[in-house]
Amino acid sequence: MSVADSIVIIPTYNEKENIEKIIRAVFGLEKRFHILVIDDGSPDGTAAIVQRMIDSGLSGRLHLIERSGKLGLGTAYITGFKWALANGYEYIFEMDADFSHDPNDLPRLYSACHDEGYDLAIGSRYVSGVNVVNWPIGRVLMSYFASYYVRLITGFKIHDTTAGFKCYKRRVLETIELDKIRFKGYGFQIEMKFTAYKIGFRIKEVPVVFVNRREGVSKMSGGIFSEALFGVMRLRWDGWFRKYPPLPR
Repeated sequence: MSVADSIVIIPTYNEKENIEKIIRAVFGLEKRFHILVIDDGSPDGTAAIVQRMIDSGLSGRLHLIERSGKLGLGTAYITGFKWALANGYEYIFEMDADFSHDPNDLPRLYSACHDEGYDLAIGSRYVSGVNVVNWPIGRVLMSYFASYYVRLITGFKIHDTTAGFKCYKRRVLETIELDKIRFKGYGFQIEMKFTAYKIGFRIKEVPVVFVNRREGVSKMSGGIFSEALFGVMRLRWDGWFRKYPPLPR
């Protein structure tokens, strides 16, 4: 395996229009990243595209885990986190395949953790206003007020609680009890941030511009946000009564 301290985890389902482009964009950055694609049985051949790229000379930098079907965003990331920890990466990223997250922002997230000493860096759409491009107004409002609702109920001061563009230091993922994370959809993003906050890790929101996908079909649904919204009360309950792991020294 070629040497890098950072890996970008990209979960996929039917992303044939985007996957090769996003991989080449990440590999085109000056900072060296590895990529782990976790594909949930895409019938459009997404995994086959990734495997072809691996076979064409990217073995060691590009990795693929194929799962049997749509098992949920949260379980995909948990699978990726465990793989990344087992393979020695120090900085572990989450990113979408559809260019809604700009690969050029990866070094900024890395810098927040590596250079500034934060444990978790969040690519935030809302820390400096509403930085969303080409989203329908209804979806913008749903996302923005979902984050506001989380802050209101939990007291958690992060502006973009559902953000899926992040960099973790490995010690965060080693400390969080990953098998106890319950949510599978965008509630997963809230639960991971809230758990890191309750343990006491240092978190920074890095302002980014979120651009709606240009190709492929969105996986967003009302059910995903329902899980996030109704799960927040349980997180609040946990915040009162659950015993979290201690902050590592």
